Amino acid sequence: MATIPITKRGAEKLKVELQRLKTVERPAVIQAIAEARAQGDLSENAEYESAKEHQGFVEGRIGEIEGKLSAAQIIDPSALDAGGRVVFGATVDLEDEDSGVAVTYQIVGEDEADLKLGLINVSSPIARALIGKEEGDVAVVQAPGGERRYEVVAVKYL
Repeated sequence: MATIPITKRGAEKLKVELQRLKTVERPAVIQAIAEARAQGDLSENAEYESAKEHQGFVEGRIGEIEGKLSAAQIIDPSALDAGGRVVFGATVDLEDEDSGVAVTYQIVGEDEADLKLGLINVSSPIARALIGKEEGDVAVVQAPGGERRYEVVAVKYL
């Protein structure tokens, strides 16, 4: 199985979710199933069906998170020494060459990506265009609206 890059913060977030699922959600589902069973006939018991469905979701998510954590390559961006190059985990200040708009992105794993927070997936077109670039370089991104050009203003490892 291939390793999946994830930042230290992203791994901690997954661990917290896994802990919550195992210690809060799973016992709650077990209790709900027990209460539904106590009502009698299971063939026409909507609460039982709902609880079993929720149990399937919880157990599936637990398995998914455990799989991701077991295959994870945890990267601490603050410990990186990439010599000013854009790598996984780097925070990059960019300026759109056409509009002059400045943006800041951190390149993160798939589970951590949230564009509203400036966290972009390492496999996104903009992240792929940025990997390997240095301050002063121009990254050309094929966007749905056409080609976009971004100048790399700064590269930080936070």
